[in-house]
Amino acid sequence: MVSALKIVLAVLPLAVIAYLMIGRYWPATRAMPIAWLSAVVVGVTSWQMTPSWVAAATINGFITATNILWIVFGAILLLYTLKQTGAFDTINAGFTSISEDRRVQVVLLVFLMGSFIEAAAGFGTPAAVVGPLLVGLGFPPLAAVVVALTGNLMAITFGAVGTPLIIGLQDTFSTANVATPAGTTVPGWVAQIGVWAASFHVIVGMLLPFIGVAMMTRFFGEERSIKPALEVLPLTLFAWFTFAVPYWLTAYFLGPTFPGLIGAMSGMVFTVGTLKAGFFHPDEEWDFAPQELWPEHWVGDIEPGETSPSDTPVAADGGVVTKQMPLWKAWTPYALLAALLVLTRVWTPLTDFLTSTLVLKWTNILGTGLDNDFALLYLPGAVFVFVHLLTIPLHGMNGRQIKDSWVETAENVTPAVIALLFAVATVQIMIQSGKAANIDSMLVILSDATANVAGGVYPFFASLVGAFGAFLAGSNTVSDILFGTFQYNVAENLAVSRTILVGAQAVGGAIGNLIAIHNVVAALAVVGLVGQEGRVIRLELLPLTYYAGMTGILTMLFVYVIFPGVF
Repeated sequence: MVSALKIVLAVLPLAVIAYLMIGRYWPATRAMPIAWLSAVVVGVTSWQMTPSWVAAATINGFITATNILWIVFGAILLLYTLKQTGAFDTINAGFTSISEDRRVQVVLLVFLMGSFIEAAAGFGTPAAVVGPLLVGLGFPPLAAVVVALTGNLMAITFGAVGTPLIIGLQDTFSTANVATPAGTTVPGWVAQIGVWAASFHVIVGMLLPFIGVAMMTRFFGEERSIKPALEVLPLTLFAWFTFAVPYWLTAYFLGPTFPGLIGAMSGMVFTVGTLKAGFFHPDEEWDFAPQELWPEHWVGDIEPGETSPSDTPVAADGGVVTKQMPLWKAWTPYALLAALLVLTRVWTPLTDFLTSTLVLKWTNILGTGLDNDFALLYLPGAVFVFVHLLTIPLHGMNGRQIKDSWVETAENVTPAVIALLFAVATVQIMIQSGKAANIDSMLVILSDATANVAGGVYPFFASLVGAFGAFLAGSNTVSDILFGTFQYNVAENLAVSRTILVGAQAVGGAIGNLIAIHNVVAALAVVGLVGQEGRVIRLELLPLTYYAGMTGILTMLFVYVIFPGVF
């Protein structure tokens, strides 16, 4: 029987994160290094970790974090490249020309476009991109943030071309040496987890596009009712269906890299095509009340319809672009990205070349037996950067545009560096803490205690644990790193499906993004509304409660009633 003191010490690093980030509103850049230090102190004093084990676990975490940062850097670089060239204005105009109805615009821009951006870039990018687009169309800035945060939950689990599952679970499980189903490798098993996560999302996410519209009409409409949202329920269900079917099939047949991308592209093609054919348009257009009737807290430094000068595309001669880019040309970089990502994952000769070239490996780190690597060319970050280079001549970028895209990318990525390095290192210390003395690690002890307290009802709360991790760290990936092994151990202790419970964790990490402090602050900042975090989080608790509650019910049904024999 583990002592209460041991349990308190094991939870201390997580408690430090919660206290500093929630209780004191510290940014992750300050909170995570202190959490790492607390994990080191606990590991050395109570888990007999030697300096070499502390250093090795930290190095291992830093290498994994570098993998994540390379993907984030490439994704955001391509995003700002397209903003500089005006491609995003064209993509946005292509959607908005279909309908002036705000409800239709939410389905197209938030659910479909936002899901595509999440699938390609991840890490809170959709709200930071879609929010300003909505404000530019005349949405109240507060409404734009609330709706933009709500709409892309289904894509988050597979965001940034599968990073939460590939980095967050696959790499973590590889270092934790967990058991997998007979005849299955860790990557193969994580792909199975992805299918279960997609299954949760497909069922619970049926109402996701509708919820985004309903949040807008109920809290920002003149009549403050969900009745206008019900008028577009057929459209929201059609958008969900055209997204969900290829999304699930992709997870099943191709693994965790492409579900969000292919689902979003399919949804956009079919939904836009159907709307253009004249179907699913509401009888009357819905709009917000006149701006003079809006409460003051709905609008900040940026007026609705206003475009930020920094986002104005610049022509090759230094003048302002006046002619809009053709739609096919604006979409070409993302089409190239999708094609290259698929090619690098399914064409074996190319995959073998990329996984064996420019790979920085560190085996047996400091004599501990830990191994890790940084595959510069194989990681999706390289594909993003390559597409950025192709976009330079394709869109006729000048030196100023290229420079600005790199500068803006660096400004957005830099704050995440310290947070990610120390967040992942903290988790690695908690995972590796028992190996030096051959005893149970901090996470194993926590999982044992949780299973004992919650008992058989724990599966209902599994997704909420994942949501808590994302709320703390602002990332589905970091949540999976924090709690993936924890969920595995709890499932093992309860003798329920480890695959399904970790799948619920992966969904929970997406749910937590609704109220993740980093995401909320970033989304508010780009629409000039910093300081309204409390209002946004309170509103986002509504979709969070629905999604977590439904996922919890499904998890209980899956592990105990419908699929009790799954590994």
